[in-house]
Amino acid sequence: MPTLKRHIVPSVLSANFAYLARDVKVIQTAGAQSVQVDVMDGHFVPNITVGPLIIEALRKETSIFLDVHLMIENPLKYIGVFAKSGADLLTAHWEACEDPKAVIREIKKLGVKAGLAIRPKTKADVLIPLLPELDLVLVMTVEPGFGGQAFMPEMLEKVRILRHILDEKGFPCQLQVDGGINRQTASLAAQAGATSLVAGSAVFGAQDPVKAFQELQKLIDFPSSEQVK
Repeated sequence: MPTLKRHIVPSVLSANFAYLARDVKVIQTAGAQSVQVDVMDGHFVPNITVGPLIIEALRKETSIFLDVHLMIENPLKYIGVFAKSGADLLTAHWEACEDPKAVIREIKKLGVKAGLAIRPKTKADVLIPLLPELDLVLVMTVEPGFGGQAFMPEMLEKVRILRHILDEKGFPCQLQVDGGINRQTASLAAQAGATSLVAGSAVFGAQDPVKAFQELQKLIDFPSSEQVK
């Protein structure tokens, strides 16, 4: 997992897919420790993006940590193929899992880091019993499916709840937010306790992605004591 206390995770959903490996290499050189690959199936969310072949191709071209967000139905069925494709982290959605614990354990059995995400309508409480087994929890700050949506500030209360429990119990679990992260919202999410902030259009949609990434990273580099408790 990335070693920075807080880090920006550029989402390749907003990159140029004709030059995907190039864009990832550029952002890695700029200092990114990971990128997120959004997998959408047109069922769990109303959009279709990429599958394991794209991840496999990226893995051959770069050493960067591949954070794969599975916005798909029945993730247990597809974990094996995505693990083999070269993903370093697989994050499934709690709402798509009949047995979330079984999904987490299957991911880990395959030697991959395990994450679990929740949509805006899902309470943070559902994740609490699973925190000891997770490497990452993801609070969606938009409704999943499309990039470029507006940040939902009311989701920050979930981040605060999870941050409090993670700190209280000492669980070494990353707390990620995804959706609408930009220069205005990155600090808010970090102050609420997020350690991993996914940014797509704010990075790859910028005129200068390298500068945009580095400026976002600077915005969240502040002492932990400044987090909102």
